[in-house]
Amino acid sequence: MAFPSPGSALKLKNVLLFLASIVASILVAEAAVRYIDGYRMFALPLGDPEGSASVDPAMLDKFPLAAGVDRKWFFSEPPPLPNRRKTDPEWQRLFHYVEDHNVGGKDFRPPDVFKAWNSAFAGDPCKHKFLRHAPGMLYLYDPPDGEARPPYRYMPDATMPTWLVTNQMGWRGAPIEVPRGSKTVRIVFVGSSTTVGAPHLPFSYPELVGYWLNRWAESQKLAVHFEVLNSARESVVSTDNVAIVKNEVAPLRPDLVVYYEGGNQFELHSIVDKVAPRSAAPKAPPVTAAPGWLQAAARYSAIAARIRAAVGMTGPAQDGREWPKPDYKLQWPEGLSESDPDLAYPRLPVNLNLIQRDLDAMRTAVQQVGSDFAVSSFLWMVKDGMVLDPVRHHYTLEQLNSVYWPFRYRDMERLSNFQNRLLAKYAKAHDIPFIDTARYFPLDPDLFVDAVHTNYAGLRLQAWITFNLLLPVVEKHLAARSWPRPTDPAAPALPTITARKITFTCQ
Repeated sequence: MAFPSPGSALKLKNVLLFLASIVASILVAEAAVRYIDGYRMFALPLGDPEGSASVDPAMLDKFPLAAGVDRKWFFSEPPPLPNRRKTDPEWQRLFHYVEDHNVGGKDFRPPDVFKAWNSAFAGDPCKHKFLRHAPGMLYLYDPPDGEARPPYRYMPDATMPTWLVTNQMGWRGAPIEVPRGSKTVRIVFVGSSTTVGAPHLPFSYPELVGYWLNRWAESQKLAVHFEVLNSARESVVSTDNVAIVKNEVAPLRPDLVVYYEGGNQFELHSIVDKVAPRSAAPKAPPVTAAPGWLQAAARYSAIAARIRAAVGMTGPAQDGREWPKPDYKLQWPEGLSESDPDLAYPRLPVNLNLIQRDLDAMRTAVQQVGSDFAVSSFLWMVKDGMVLDPVRHHYTLEQLNSVYWPFRYRDMERLSNFQNRLLAKYAKAHDIPFIDTARYFPLDPDLFVDAVHTNYAGLRLQAWITFNLLLPVVEKHLAARSWPRPTDPAAPALPTITARKITFTCQ
């Protein structure tokens, strides 16, 4: 048997060392690009960029802290949810089945299987425009008022295949305190997807607000506990939230209800002349097609995704600038002041007349049970002339330029600012707190997943700003001894639901 010469063995070692160093360098580069572009570090396939979970500490110095707040608290998080458990294997199998046989597209998605649908909303599922795409089964509940709003509730006491964890009410988060303690200040947030948060994230922003409120109470040696609850769910509008507040929130007799929404009814059509139909919107601008092997590699590698994006960058639509859009004329309502909006103006843009009526209904419902009501400004990641990264900010680009096509950035920025000014005036007119989070939140696309949803870094920053703005309201009520409100021995049981499973076959 012949053995390699010492020289040959040395050459082989050098080759192996060279190859190992190349592999190590590629792995380090892949990790670096994943971090920079906001991909999950060990995800295979790669998935979508979600942004970094970290916040530049310098951002925390750009707005004032409330008295008694320690900046170090920002870098801490609540303990894991005590009610998180392993997902039901049958649910997990059903989730993957709908993923693999998704005939409903975006109309009916895998998470929709695990919602308890309002029976008045569902009607005959086979005649419903999107529930007919369900996999032959649905969970239903009967609304207490017989009305079709809200369209659904999350299943109570569950850990979903999406990682969403719910309490007794089917709300995101930890179990609700039953009975409510005499020293418990209860705050409930109301809203849509921007409030409930992405299900795979460990916490929503209201949960972080509650955690920091308790850190503050401990530091002040106050004998109070804060229970901050999240009644929000995705895709609902203000009229749905009226039903949620009346049937779900008000029976819990909270000390405060905070409303945060401003995206699902943000429609500019009413003040635009001869706007092109949304059906004419491009799904994406023309791009230079990447080779098939590169497109396949981009599913697993952030480096390949970067190269694929570079191949497609041949025009303004691919370099992160606003896409070309047809001309239109925005007709501002005659006599309506932008700087000082008239709440009683009959034709307010972006559905603000309807939203105000619904805010009135929510405010009345909570005040009837002795609770306070507050509204927040709303975050929009849009600014005239902004340039985004076509990889990291892909969904923001697509949402602003396709979903909201043909509206220009400058008009969306104008209307989002107007909406927040009107919400501020609404709060002042009704002598309720206004939590102006948007005033202090950095307009940084790296904090967003799309134009309205923040990533985890943005979510944590939103929670921190909200906490600091809310704290003076809390201190005022604690000093006046108006919070926590006296507990009611005759308080009704939690208005939870018992969902039933139905099966059906659509022809």
